[in-house]
Amino acid sequence: MEQRTALVVEDDADVGELVGNVLSQVGFDVRIAGDGEAALRAFAADEPELITLDLNLPGVDGIELCRRIRRTSSAYLIMLTARAEEADRLIGLEVGADDYLTKPFSTRELRARVSALYRRPAVLSGWDRPGDDGDGVLDGGAGLLVNGTRRDALVDGRVVALTRTEFDLLHWLVRHGGVVQDRATLVRELWDGEAEPGHLVDVHVANLRRKLRQHAPATEWIRTVRGIGYRFDRAT
Repeated sequence: MEQRTALVVEDDADVGELVGNVLSQVGFDVRIAGDGEAALRAFAADEPELITLDLNLPGVDGIELCRRIRRTSSAYLIMLTARAEEADRLIGLEVGADDYLTKPFSTRELRARVSALYRRPAVLSGWDRPGDDGDGVLDGGAGLLVNGTRRDALVDGRVVALTRTEFDLLHWLVRHGGVVQDRATLVRELWDGEAEPGHLVDVHVANLRRKLRQHAPATEWIRTVRGIGYRFDRAT
């Protein structure tokens, strides 16, 4: 089996070495970059499957680097930040990060977050929800098709550009259409319980809605159930 690749972007050499060692121990071939420009070169050369990205970088900062990476890659991306302010963490998610960790963090926590990302199934089978056509395609109505085998979503035949986490979230909601999904359930199922159930889910839902509206401005598939969570309603 081909070894998975990871890119660690960190200007603190000690932290970079620590993160690199953790990822190596769980089976990744790791490259380390100390600034944004070096990270862009390493990203272009290696096309990593997993990226850990320090928010505070010299030159090209973590937010801008995340934006550039997301233009061409759906790699899993974990933002690492020493900033305690919630807004900084949410900005990272809004530009395409799958998860974040606030420094200082334990090596156990990092391993758990990475493991949770990779435990999400690439192909889901045995669906028995209404709208499944038998080939792993869920019909969300109003032209929305979600293909769990190919892992893509289309609205009226046009591909919706989703990150892996956004796709997993959409797939879960469509698959459980009509049933309210509380935030704790979504964290347990999509992040393997290794995250707080508050704004992490809300920001990813907001990103998902925004991308769907770019293709169908008048259609609202994902409803907010105040004080609980979200429900996918098949559009007509």
